[in-house]
Amino acid sequence: MVSGRVQALLEQLRAQGIRDEQVLNALAAVPREKFIDEAFEHKAWENIALPIGQGQTISQPYMVARMTELLELTPQSRVLEIGTGSGYQTAILAHLVHHVCSVERIKGLQWQARRRLKQLDLHNVSTRHGDGWQGWQARAPFDAIIVTAAPPEIPTALMAQLDEGGILVLPVGDEQQFLKRVASPGRRIYYRYRGGRSLRPVSQGRAGLVCSANSHYYA
Repeated sequence: MVSGRVQALLEQLRAQGIRDEQVLNALAAVPREKFIDEAFEHKAWENIALPIGQGQTISQPYMVARMTELLELTPQSRVLEIGTGSGYQTAILAHLVHHVCSVERIKGLQWQARRRLKQLDLHNVSTRHGDGWQGWQARAPFDAIIVTAAPPEIPTALMAQLDEGGILVLPVGDEQQFLKRVASPGRRIYYRYRGGRSLRPVSQGRAGLVCSANSHYYA
């Protein structure tokens, strides 16, 4: 049974435009309070980011839901997550897909996240400590890649690890902006502007697309 606090958050997310009920069900199933410090447990189901230590935060539920929705996941999807953080986004993904591979650059966070995921009996997850911009070549290709921190440019290594038809989603600019890139058959790479009015091809061989704070990309 979904608690009143959880239901209130889900209704807020629906009002903000989240439409995928599978994503909302996953958010309801994952106890967010398990991924934050005890001092902030009373705020666990508020639509806000919260500190998790090491100068990092757990993303607000809207950000988690929106980015997950943009990935267009199926139960057969294999997903690469760059930036495990607390493991909360990882847990949401694990409820939706076949397998999640997650890379975290801060060893302490990676260890804590792995422990939390194990406690929740989420066994379709692999985590490791390392440079996320290099992805996880040994486990590639992936149907979807989600990046939880805005890079200065899109790492070529990540694009190379997308399967044909795969989707990469990452934040650019402020936290309400997204860039969704689709690797279509034939390996032509596209990105979509806000509103979905136009698609523009980007050369596959380009080292990376610089994303400035003034860019306004949406899927």
